[in-house]
Amino acid sequence: MRAALWFDDGPVVVGMDGSHAALNAMRWAAEEALALHRCLRLVHAVVAPSEGAVPAVDEDAVLVQAARLAQASSGQLRVQTAAIVGDPCAVLLRESEEAALVCLGAEAPRLPGQRPFGVVAEALAGEAGCPVAVIRSRPDGTPQIDGVISVVLDDSPDNEDVLRVAMHEGRVRRAVVRQIDQRADSWVRRYPDVRVEIVAAGTGQQYRRDDSHSSSVGLAVVGRSDSDAAASGRVSGCHAIPNYPDCSVLMVRRRLGAALHAQLHQ
Repeated sequence: MRAALWFDDGPVVVGMDGSHAALNAMRWAAEEALALHRCLRLVHAVVAPSEGAVPAVDEDAVLVQAARLAQASSGQLRVQTAAIVGDPCAVLLRESEEAALVCLGAEAPRLPGQRPFGVVAEALAGEAGCPVAVIRSRPDGTPQIDGVISVVLDDSPDNEDVLRVAMHEGRVRRAVVRQIDQRADSWVRRYPDVRVEIVAAGTGQQYRRDDSHSSSVGLAVVGRSDSDAAASGRVSGCHAIPNYPDCSVLMVRRRLGAALHAQLHQ
């Protein structure tokens, strides 16, 4: 299944500086480029050896090594290289105006209170024209990319796009997506002591019968319309009653009184 193209058209750009962290970022970005069916563009910001001189790409050892490693990862990956004279911040900001994504490698902060990003990442975080990925490397040289993918649910206007990106990354990386619900009207926040499972209807995962009491439905809570439907045998298949005819049912047929409403919100 092809990934949803929520990025603008353009290549996946990686800032290359010859570091091991940059190579880790390039490997991460290569998977992204394959998933999005985009070209992987390796960019090295360089200083001209003399005024007006521009180094040829094929003489740039940093790009030659990176391109070789990228192409070895997949025969389907399209790779471009570019050695561009200029300050790395300015070069990558310009690249971000035409890119689907800009990716950087970085070491993890090692001192308490140290700024989370370096100069280039800070510049891109503030002004980039596309999404920016900062792939950190551990002290042992391995990339810090394993574990869950975390995303915050909040009331900001762009949160749906943020969530879409996180879910895409969960698919590409085959990782669990942890959704941290910070919305003002979040039921999970109102009841922090209650364990909650969120399952999308229609995915086939909401009701999986087996012999375990812990995985079966013991009590189904339904509203008035579903109570009427259940009485006539027309309840939706996404509810527990058709799937667990032996489960208990709590039917909320009237609006809660003010006192009970307040009590349940304590």
